[in-house]
Amino acid sequence: MRAAPTILHLDMDAFYASAEQAAKPSLRGKPVVVGGLGMRGVVATASYEARRLGVHSAMPMAQARRLAPNAAYLVPRFALYRTVSDQVMELLGRLSPLVEPLSLDEAFVDLEAGGVADDPVSARAVGGELREVIRAVTGLSGSVGLAGSKMLAKIASEEAKPDGLMLIEPGTERELLAPMSVRILPGVGPATGDHLRRAGMTLVSHLAEAGEAELVRLLGRAHGIALHRMAQGYDDRPVVAERDAKSVSVEDTFDIDLHDRVRVRHEVERLADRCVGRLRGAGRSGRTVVLKVRRYDFSTLTRSETLRGPTDDPTVVREAAARLLDAVDTTGGVRLLGVGVTGLADFTQEDLFAQAAEAGHAAVGATGPGGDDGAGAEDGAPGPAVREQPPERRWAAGHDVRHDVHGHGWVQGSGIGRVTVRFEEPWTEPGRVRTFRIDDPELRPADPLPLVRDPVDYSSWPASLPKSRSGPVPPEGEGEASRP
Repeated sequence: MRAAPTILHLDMDAFYASAEQAAKPSLRGKPVVVGGLGMRGVVATASYEARRLGVHSAMPMAQARRLAPNAAYLVPRFALYRTVSDQVMELLGRLSPLVEPLSLDEAFVDLEAGGVADDPVSARAVGGELREVIRAVTGLSGSVGLAGSKMLAKIASEEAKPDGLMLIEPGTERELLAPMSVRILPGVGPATGDHLRRAGMTLVSHLAEAGEAELVRLLGRAHGIALHRMAQGYDDRPVVAERDAKSVSVEDTFDIDLHDRVRVRHEVERLADRCVGRLRGAGRSGRTVVLKVRRYDFSTLTRSETLRGPTDDPTVVREAAARLLDAVDTTGGVRLLGVGVTGLADFTQEDLFAQAAEAGHAAVGATGPGGDDGAGAEDGAPGPAVREQPPERRWAAGHDVRHDVHGHGWVQGSGIGRVTVRFEEPWTEPGRVRTFRIDDPELRPADPLPLVRDPVDYSSWPASLPKSRSGPVPPEGEGEASRP
């Protein structure tokens, strides 16, 4: 634990959905759901308007449509999200050499290592200016948490959402955590939370009072000791730059155990795509794919497969993870799934093409006409040639198009030989809707437009930030909080 709140956690607000709203003026203030639109599609992100209707990430798309029938349902545009993520990560890199990305829209930053903050006043100033420059450069909002540890910085950013800043003063951790649900702690998902509830422990204060020995008896040595320390606010994990990391991984704990084998496989493929997103965001490739499965009885299995060469091809990672799943018995239910890549290396084109060529036959048609509307296939992913899709599959909902007469627009929907397009740009008023034949020669796919027409020049930022600022803490603005 640090004596100053110099660990920053940034979490962009409803990232995919917010980027779509910023790009499409007609969707601002309206419910937007991004994810796979096929029969087995899953919600990747929902806007705050959709969340108020009960929609959340990892929810089956069919359920989301029942809850929010009038929402806009869009296929992800990873090319746009990566571009915005690169802008955000560059800004974070200007603050410190120690930036630990967790995903395209989330990262830890060690402000002390960057020499831009060493006390609560300077840390708050850096956090506030970071939010301002992110909005000016990308047009999007992010929430910032500041604390003396990674665990508390992440809790702070979650409490600050949406579009806020929260600073936790070191020395107040236990008091802050005491009344919170045990689910706020890392590693306490629905299953562990229910196990603790049956033992009469629903608040963090209950864990601290129970003592280490009781938690070890309930949860096992490693988990029990770690949870007792976290309940008292202790977390000494350093911020690790992605290039220094030994692995990249993502995992999800599910509210209800998964029993459907098809759903389990779909979740593994989705996690593989998220993992590759992180891998590419760091400019890395990896050689070993790891699958983690926690079953209904809390037993955890890990399986791994080492490839012939490093890769960042989503198809290769998805197929390797699926092969590993085939060797795991999921009878009885699955509580948690994770996909990771180890054996990291700097990305090389030769490595990627060699690996993609080896997987060529299996990859052909993997996301073809019977697939999931391309929700897991990231735009621009190199790899083997795939079967050409029928014309009606080219116009994915939400993707960019350009018409020779009407200009830039995006697909609202397609079917029965027609495609409906709304013509608007991020900086225009909501545009008009027109319908065309799917083979209209004047209509073609287009690249995403920038979200900000005239972004600010941030080349000198953060040179204006002194290492420490004297005087009283600046007054808290709207959306900002300080938790003693």
